[in-house]
Amino acid sequence: MITHRSYTVEPWAVRETELGLDVLAQSESVFALSNGHVGWRGNLDEGEPHGLPGSYLGGVHELHPLPYAEAGYGYPESGQTVINVTNGKVLRLLVDDEPFDLRYGRLVSHERTLDLRRGVLERVCEWVSPAGTTIRVRSTRLVSLTQRAIAAVAYEVEAVGTRTRVVVQSELVANEQLPERKGDPRAAVALQSPLEAEEAFAEGSRLRLVHRTRRTGQRVAVGADHVVTGPDATTTGSESNEDVARLTVTSVLEPGERLRVEKLVAHGWSATRSKPAMSDQVDAALAAAAVGGWAGLVEEQRAYLDDFWARADVEVDGDEEIQQAVRFALFHVLQAGARAEQRAIPAKGLTGSGYDGHAFWDTEAFVLPLLTYTAPEAVAEALRWRHSTLPAARERAAQLGLNGAAFPWRTIEGSEGSAYWPAGTAAFHVNAAVADAVVRYTAASGDEEFERDAGIELLVETARLWRSLGHHDHEGAFHIDGVTGPDEYSAVADDNTYTNLMARANLLAAADACKRYPERAARLGVDDEESAAWRDAAEAMHIPYNRELGVHEQHAGFTRYQRWDFDRTRPDQYPLMLHFPYFDLYRKQVVKQADLVLAMYTCGSHFDDEHIARNFAYYEPLTVRDSSLSASVQAVIAAQAGHLDLAYAYTAESALMDLADLQHNTRDGLHIASLAGTWTALVAGFGGLRRDGDTLRFAPRLPERFSRLAFSLQLLGRRLRVEVGPDKATYTLLSGPPLTIRHHETPVTLYDDGPVVRATPQLPARPAPEQPPHRSPR
Repeated sequence: MITHRSYTVEPWAVRETELGLDVLAQSESVFALSNGHVGWRGNLDEGEPHGLPGSYLGGVHELHPLPYAEAGYGYPESGQTVINVTNGKVLRLLVDDEPFDLRYGRLVSHERTLDLRRGVLERVCEWVSPAGTTIRVRSTRLVSLTQRAIAAVAYEVEAVGTRTRVVVQSELVANEQLPERKGDPRAAVALQSPLEAEEAFAEGSRLRLVHRTRRTGQRVAVGADHVVTGPDATTTGSESNEDVARLTVTSVLEPGERLRVEKLVAHGWSATRSKPAMSDQVDAALAAAAVGGWAGLVEEQRAYLDDFWARADVEVDGDEEIQQAVRFALFHVLQAGARAEQRAIPAKGLTGSGYDGHAFWDTEAFVLPLLTYTAPEAVAEALRWRHSTLPAARERAAQLGLNGAAFPWRTIEGSEGSAYWPAGTAAFHVNAAVADAVVRYTAASGDEEFERDAGIELLVETARLWRSLGHHDHEGAFHIDGVTGPDEYSAVADDNTYTNLMARANLLAAADACKRYPERAARLGVDDEESAAWRDAAEAMHIPYNRELGVHEQHAGFTRYQRWDFDRTRPDQYPLMLHFPYFDLYRKQVVKQADLVLAMYTCGSHFDDEHIARNFAYYEPLTVRDSSLSASVQAVIAAQAGHLDLAYAYTAESALMDLADLQHNTRDGLHIASLAGTWTALVAGFGGLRRDGDTLRFAPRLPERFSRLAFSLQLLGRRLRVEVGPDKATYTLLSGPPLTIRHHETPVTLYDDGPVVRATPQLPARPAPEQPPHRSPR
């Protein structure tokens, strides 16, 4: 996208200066608006042309059967798919009886701008109809970050040159026709007509549709209200049927006159509430939004984002594209989680139906670290959602013959939705990511109420799983066998290093939490013997290591495998999973995404500098990055190992994953975890951020392309600003009580009376490792 001729590079906006039908689906993802509860893809106001229509509500989904050639015990029976709910974006326009369709007539100009500071999508275009009539259309769209149920559009038509008759049809549309499912397994399953009509209402300027999903029985209500401003002769009328509710506005415009329609749209859903209750709910939301109206929503949106940017902005001097990209990333990650409120944060957020709208371990491992230090209230809500799914996770663990809870590999509502059993059954590291997110959040926020309530229970149930999954050998070492780690080109392996180290931290965190809250632990059935067993397992955890090579193994025996034949792999055969059988991938040394390298980031205290350098040099030529999750992690460790130029290249890849459509599937929605990884690459890579309990460590160093990096963090009621230059770092405590941090292992105590400046030592130069052929950072 950003490399397309119609896109500009600027610090606080993503701007499209002409309509590119060849990248229309991608632009709909880039220009998507959301608050975590409501998601609107950036479709054109008129609805057509489109790449993928998309209106989503967090948690609303449908079920579909998961076919198996041979069924097996414990296989999930049904999959879950996000559905396209009732579309409130549509404002169709007729100009002197000609539909306003940009594929016809002559498009004089067309510009769309995603304003990252104001949180709105703006559009201005001028069009000449096939009959020769010229009009100018302006629209502004938002999904409210302050009023959870509300999205809104201000749509304005101006006559240019001649007297013009215009008709605006503002609609609510259910069961829109969707494109046929593509062959790429990452694309969503498109369920046609998933909504059954229950109510259609149109009266005056009010519209409302209520539907129910056919299988999950979720009731969806969407309502709209309008304010119409135009010439005196402007008229309105409304009508509805089971899948469409419409307000028709008719006017005759003299040259220079305008017709303006302000449309407020309210959304709600429930699996339990009655139809009258849902109708009342959206009516009430509309009434609340009408108090301030369109202008009030715009003002609230700007104020919300002013506060967010004050605590979350990342400034990059020296690379305009990365500066734009990191703000784009921060904005979309905020949108994904701001008002999710005890619903999952999907891998695509609410920007598209890719990955069927599922949430993975990406949320806790990649998205929540960013939100922990910038919008911690969203983290508490995301973890409370995980906590709400504990009954399903306990049931899944019992089905697998294990204790505690086994959180699903992919899900919308808490049950396992993956038909790919090496992940859906064996990727237990999801548990560790959840536990790690609990520990990080409580350490950064000091939220003892959360820790006593949901936090400790999540830690206990995940620890119980590890203790029952692993075993002590005859020498006392603790092993966790037959698991799938983060690298999906290895499966059902023994002693995955990342999994074992993260499980170790999980076991110790659970034991420590039970020691802090003994009464709560007792209510969860934890006694001294169980807690001691967790500590024993953690201390005896086996970490596979090849002494001959002097490197840690991704899993036991990995370095013994035959290396993948990269020289005979063509550039068009990536990603490998789409061109080679998993059987072949599983038994070769080839890495889809950072795995052992990820362990060196998340569990860095277990690796000294020399091992970090050797491990990175060993795994870098094996890692093909067929996952969007990999580049940001490789950037962090490349920076730590002293390969700053390589770290810069990986940061750019992570940052431009969607803006440059590097994986060729941005059309299905944005890669929210990769966007969050941009922040990680900058803050943890070049800022050197690490966490020791509730203490932060920094080891900042900049690549040559950057002249300055600055970012802010929230920690225990404090706001910290870090500014990194070529040879020094400046730490400023903006608010809160004194804070002790570590700068390159040296303690520094900060007070709110001014900045502290420290020099940054240089790392010894090392030769940069090579990547597999055709897989250098893009």
